[in-house]
Amino acid sequence: MKLLLLSVIVFFSLFANAQSQYEVVKDGDSKILKGILTQELISKDTSFHWYAQNKAGYVPQTDAVAALKSKGEQLQILAFGGTWCGDTKNIFPKFFSILDAASFPATHVTVIGVDRNKKTIGHLAEALNVVNVPTFIILKDGKELGRVVEYGKTGQWDKELSDIINAAK
Repeated sequence: MKLLLLSVIVFFSLFANAQSQYEVVKDGDSKILKGILTQELISKDTSFHWYAQNKAGYVPQTDAVAALKSKGEQLQILAFGGTWCGDTKNIFPKFFSILDAASFPATHVTVIGVDRNKKTIGHLAEALNVVNVPTFIILKDGKELGRVVEYGKTGQWDKELSDIINAAK
């Protein structure tokens, strides 16, 4: 059942990357995006000034870039995050820097925005047991190879990402 669910999500994500499918939720003076997002949407929205600030000066981790270059065509990445979340604000710009440096195909990554309750359109976060953000789920042929949650187990989320990718057969 879980493999079928992941296959449906991957299939959906291939079509979702063509355009954003999201809703805007107001949270006081903040803006929360909930649903399928794109790097362009987040980086160009002036409400998210944190994007450029947190991307500036970051040098993508070499192993992560190399792993994505060598195995990127075989993989899908589901990235869950909250535009309200401090960890997402810090990590997402760096994650996109790694993808850009690796020329990772946009059709192989789906970014999903969640609200403060970790809910999203279509209940994807609940279906995949996403309880903290950001969460990066690496898939191959619809099967989960591994995930990195927040800063990972060691605080080196980008290295853990490359370790999962390099372990893919």
